[in-house]
Amino acid sequence: MNQTFNVQGMTCGHCEKAVTTAIKTLDPTAEVRIDRAANTVEVASDQPAQAIAEVIREEGYTVTT
Repeated sequence: MNQTFNVQGMTCGHCEKAVTTAIKTLDPTAEVRIDRAANTVEVASDQPAQAIAEVIREEGYTVTT
């Protein structure tokens, strides 16, 4: 299932890697696409949106769906 999250605070490649790693820790098979300029994170995963948003928040970013 494809899910899109608006993520505020990603300013560099390190931020993208942190978000990607957090999502992949939750779901190793997830496909993650980040558009930093648009502040979006697209995730193809069977995990619930709330769980994905929570791991992104734990990295210190503001998330809205």
